[in-house]
Amino acid sequence: MTWSEMQPLLEQACWDTLYMVGWATLIAIVAGLPIGILLILTERGGLLQNTLLNKVLGQIVNIARSMPFIILMVALMGFTRWIVGTTIGREAALVPLAIGAIPFFARLVETSVREVDGGLVEAVQSMGGSTWTVVRKVLVPESLPSLISGATTTIVALIGYSAMAGTVGGGGLGDLALRYGYQRFETELMWITVAILAVVISIIQFAGDYAARRLHKRGGGSGPLLLFRPLRGVLPGTVAAETTSKTG
Repeated sequence: MTWSEMQPLLEQACWDTLYMVGWATLIAIVAGLPIGILLILTERGGLLQNTLLNKVLGQIVNIARSMPFIILMVALMGFTRWIVGTTIGREAALVPLAIGAIPFFARLVETSVREVDGGLVEAVQSMGGSTWTVVRKVLVPESLPSLISGATTTIVALIGYSAMAGTVGGGGLGDLALRYGYQRFETELMWITVAILAVVISIIQFAGDYAARRLHKRGGGSGPLLLFRPLRGVLPGTVAAETTSKTG
């Protein structure tokens, strides 16, 4: 197979992979972030302590995470057909990709948020901050570098999942490598596909690590002090405390 024959196949496969991974990542973040935070809030001693809800939600996440992705794809074929009308193609592969990524990212969010200093949470609560204020002003901002690292890990995992989706006609680079590289013995095309996946993963990992380091350095040792600046006018008593300090 010549390069002129491989080029359109590679371009379409790359776009299909980016489409699947991009949408699956977006869905995983939108759904996984609140689930991960809810796991923290509802645990024993949490702001919204609810042991039953925490255990049920935790078990659902554990079961979804423990299932191998290729088995998950097969198990969700009926659901996928009901959602998108087919079980073949990038739209069909997007359904199990997103469902598999949500619990994966949710656990990473839980781990990241758990590392936030409890003293900051208590400080906001002592000034009358609500649970929503704690989440919005403390838990998410303070864990943001770790959350970005978690999102990077999720994207890298999704690229691997998308390659496996090619085994059931999911499209993308994995499907191209399987149909042409393996079944038609086009070894050169298969290795080009492997090289593209390696380069894409390296770029994503570098960008994620760079963003996480930048945010971590920006916070530095003054993170807790900068944290309370956006709380002015939000928490009761803050303005009065500032006025007293100025007049004193």
